[in-house]
Amino acid sequence: MLISPLELLYMLITTLVIAYIFMDFIKLPNLNLYNKKFDWDNFKFAALVAAPGIILHELSHKFVAMGFGYEAVFQMWAFGLFIGIFLKWIKSPFLIIAPGYVLINSLQTNYQISIIAFAGPAINLVLWLGSWAILNNAKNLKRKTALFLYLTKQINMILFIFNMIPIPPLDGSKVLQGIISLF
Repeated sequence: MLISPLELLYMLITTLVIAYIFMDFIKLPNLNLYNKKFDWDNFKFAALVAAPGIILHELSHKFVAMGFGYEAVFQMWAFGLFIGIFLKWIKSPFLIIAPGYVLINSLQTNYQISIIAFAGPAINLVLWLGSWAILNNAKNLKRKTALFLYLTKQINMILFIFNMIPIPPLDGSKVLQGIISLF
């Protein structure tokens, strides 16, 4: 089975928590004159903008590891999600979330570690540059679509750059380790 029911549950919970965390940072233009206690439209929009970059990042690690013949399982990290919720509650101007990771049950070569590690940020790079290309080349985008693409571009740019920092346990340190091992 490519994705287990438990992994699907973890991805759903992760998506819902990410939407909750980002819904105050990612907002649709408010046309309503009254303030809702919980804005479901912003919640859904935040889920559509923020969750794909995070979920696809982790799934890329999983599927590349599986491509090398390893068993790989997406694990939700509740404490990492709670950090994001806590920062939202204290109205922090920045977010740090570590919603999950992929557990690979076998030893890999440095080359494989590097490729598996780069797979996640590579998806963020594709989403970042893809959104950028559409924004720069499409004509007559609806306002909501343009906002979606702009926010997708920004979030995935940050995810790519942050994850490529060569400091453990970030992906960039594993990529650098694999490159260094080639020499």
